[in-house]
Amino acid sequence: MSKVIKLRKGLNIRIAGGAEKIFIKPNQAEYFAIKPTDFHGLTPKMLVKEGELVKAGTALFHDKNTPEILFTSPVSGTVKEIIRGERRQILEVIIKADIEHEYELFTHGDPKNLSKDQVIENLLKSGLWPLIIQRPYGIVANPNDTPKSIFISAFDSAPLAPDLDFTIQDDAKEFQIGINALSKLTSGKIHLNINAEFNPSKVFINTEGVQLNSIIGPHPAGNVGVQIHHIDPINKGDVVWTLNPQDVVAIGRLFSKGIYDASRIVALTGSEVKERRYYKVMIGSQVTELIKNNLEQENVRIISGNVLTGTQISEKGFLGFHDTQLTVIPEGNHYEFLGWALPGMNKFSASKTFFSSLFPKKEYKLDTNYNGAERAFVMTGQYEKVVPMDILPQHLVKAIMVEDIDKMEQLGIYEVIEEDLALCEYVCTSKIEVQKILRNGLNLMKKEMS
Repeated sequence: MSKVIKLRKGLNIRIAGGAEKIFIKPNQAEYFAIKPTDFHGLTPKMLVKEGELVKAGTALFHDKNTPEILFTSPVSGTVKEIIRGERRQILEVIIKADIEHEYELFTHGDPKNLSKDQVIENLLKSGLWPLIIQRPYGIVANPNDTPKSIFISAFDSAPLAPDLDFTIQDDAKEFQIGINALSKLTSGKIHLNINAEFNPSKVFINTEGVQLNSIIGPHPAGNVGVQIHHIDPINKGDVVWTLNPQDVVAIGRLFSKGIYDASRIVALTGSEVKERRYYKVMIGSQVTELIKNNLEQENVRIISGNVLTGTQISEKGFLGFHDTQLTVIPEGNHYEFLGWALPGMNKFSASKTFFSSLFPKKEYKLDTNYNGAERAFVMTGQYEKVVPMDILPQHLVKAIMVEDIDKMEQLGIYEVIEEDLALCEYVCTSKIEVQKILRNGLNLMKKEMS
């Protein structure tokens, strides 16, 4: 039976620069990259060398601890460079793409006629398995586990997030095939969660084999972690898997075509972009073609993802493996004299500090300025106002800082990852790096409890 969840806590950051609902197919990027740093807890082991020819779907590296999980090339071409960091850590595997792509061939057919093992094997060999994320910890799912349920959030409530109803509108067949494949992986339910404040796409409404749930509320209502908390909470020992709708479509294409089709729709957003559109690109695409001659100024920050949880990249950087959004906002490397004492008509405030709170629908051109430095971490009650979950986020963060594992368990660390507490970092008076601290805590829990 479907559920209707109404959330009151949270915050919609009214930032200017949403994408117009226009599809653009840009020139194909010359270079693509798969970044092991996009996957928490991954220890990559290379399977190819520089100069080697690959096809779309050719394995580039695998997880040293789970060697059956392969990470494959999104395009055919030549392995241009393997970039390493400290202690020879692999940071990027860069591929120079062919003009016309060649594909590795995989099993295709109706997943309903395949066994669970056959579905898993196909996902592993093709490189699509890393699209499936496990809760707790926010890591790539272990194919040896059986999740108690699978969650798919059919809307994204993050600032300037793409409209998933729009991006998925032409993929009804592939989405249903993807759901059929996922149904083989769990004995529980597949929860498909829609935004009840708008008329959802018929693709989601007409999908078979799912439990459709309605969510109402401000961000982070679209976060799958919040949805899990209110629909099927995670307790110690539980495993839940999550996916993005476009990931489900990619799985559907695998079983319908027998190839790894890495194409996806990405929203180019932000106040510093001239033409904000939806672009059809490939996973790991270099962003140069998207932003070339398309920026309002040079002093900008380019973010793969949204402004709360995304990763800063350069003008020649690459889209993250899971990202469906590219955001460009002004760089905040400037100082404002007595900024806190001014009326703030053009400043967004979560605490209604400025006069701008009198204009509830106004959008703002926000930059990356911290407006202060880190200071004493005091209890303010701010975090609880933006986290619609039955946990104490500020207490949890402090328990992580002192590495109190028992307290971390009691305070709900199994239910959250970085995106779920990203707003805490935004509203934090003390300027604490909440997401970084939470990831350290998750890594500690995984090490101690595995």
